[in-house]
Amino acid sequence: MQEAAIKAIRKGKQVILLSPTGSGKTLAFLLPLVKMLNHDDLGVQALVLTPSRELALQIEQVFKAMQTGFKVNTCYGGHPMATELRNLSAPPALLIGTPGRIADHLHRQSIQTDSIQTLILDEFDKSLELGFKDEMEYIINSINSINTRILTSATTLNEIPAFVGMNDPVKVDFTTTENNTHLAVRSVRAEGSDKLELLFKLICQLGDTSSLIFCNHREAVNRISELLSGKGISHGIFHGGMEQEQREVSLIKFRNGTHHVLLTTDLASRGLDIPEIRNVIHYQLPTTLTAWTHRNGRTARMDEQGTAWLLLAETDYVPEFVIDTVEEVTVAEEAVLPDPTPYETIYISAGRKDKISKGDVAGFLMQKGQLVKDDIGKIEILDYASFAAVNRSKVDRLILQIKGEQIKKKTVKIEIAY
Repeated sequence: MQEAAIKAIRKGKQVILLSPTGSGKTLAFLLPLVKMLNHDDLGVQALVLTPSRELALQIEQVFKAMQTGFKVNTCYGGHPMATELRNLSAPPALLIGTPGRIADHLHRQSIQTDSIQTLILDEFDKSLELGFKDEMEYIINSINSINTRILTSATTLNEIPAFVGMNDPVKVDFTTTENNTHLAVRSVRAEGSDKLELLFKLICQLGDTSSLIFCNHREAVNRISELLSGKGISHGIFHGGMEQEQREVSLIKFRNGTHHVLLTTDLASRGLDIPEIRNVIHYQLPTTLTAWTHRNGRTARMDEQGTAWLLLAETDYVPEFVIDTVEEVTVAEEAVLPDPTPYETIYISAGRKDKISKGDVAGFLMQKGQLVKDDIGKIEILDYASFAAVNRSKVDRLILQIKGEQIKKKTVKIEIAY
C-alpha cells in the first residue's frame, strides 16, 4: 500500500488513498511529501487536516521521528492559542491541525496561505462525520496555491464533495470486503437486558490482555465507568467531552500498561497510536458497518491476532452488516478480578519545551529515585509535561524520595498521574 501510494503521489497531483486503519497511511503520504518540501521556502508549504487532536499529534510525532530538518507544528482545540501564535511567527514547512483550529487561525490571519502547495485531508470521512464540512470548505477556499491534493480514508467514499477540488484523482484502493483472517468474532449473551454483569465477567476472564470497550455515547462511558469502578475494575476512559489533558493521560496510561482496559466512544476507533490491542468489546452495538469496521480495526493489525466481542442482551440480535462468522460462547460464572498491572504512571511538570528528553527522565529516576532499568516502563514527553510508567510496588517510596529534586536544574512537581 505504501509503495503504491508513494508512486501515485509522486506522479499525480490528486490522489485518493483508501486503506484500513493501522496499515501505515501516515508514512504513505509523509514520505513523498518530504520530497516536495523546499528548505529555501520560509512559508507554510503543506497543510494536513485531521479530525482529531490525537491524530494531529501522532502525525507530528511520526514526522519528527523522520528527522527531515523541516519544521513542523500542530494546531488544535485545547492547545494554548498563545503557544500556537508564537510557533506560527516562524512558519513551519508542515502545518498539521484540526479544521476548527486552522479555520480560527485563518480568521485571525496568523497563517499565510500563499506558499501552501500541498493539502492533505487525513481521515476525511471522519472529519465530515464530525461536522467539519463548513470549516474544511472555508479553509480550502482560502488557499489559492494548492497544486497537490491528497485525501485518505479507511473506508470507501461514495462521493467527494466539490469543495475538495478533486477533478480527476488517482485512486489507490487497498480496502477489501474480505474477512480479516486474524480477527475472531465472538458473541456473549446476558440473561435479561442488563449487560453490565456480563461485561464484568468478560473483563475478568480476559485477564491482563488489553481491551477497548466501545459505547455509543459519552454518557454511557461515564455511567459504565462508575459501575466498573464500584466492582474494582481498574480502567481508563476516553471521549470527546473530556479535557484535552485528561484524554492525553488516559491514552498514556493505556499505552504504557497502567491500564489494560479503556472504555471509550467511537472517537477511539481510529487515528490513535494504541498498539497491540487484543480485544475490542462492543458493549453497545455499532449502528453502521463503518463503525463496526473502524472499531474492529483497532485489533488484529499487522498480522497480530485479535478478538471482537459482541455483548448481547437477551433480546438483541447480531446486526445484518456483520458478515463475519460469529462464534457464540459463554463466560465463566466465577469472576476473579485481574491482578493489578505492573505499572503506575507518574507525572513530571517539565517537558519538551523545557529541553527534557526521555533519557533525562530515565536518568533522573535511576539516579535520584534509585530505580533500576527494569523498574521503568514507557516514558512519554509532551510540551510541558512528562509521564513515566514505573514499578507499581516502588511508586510510593519513589514519590517521597524525589520530592523537591531537580531535573536539569529545574525544580519540578512530581506525583502520581490521575
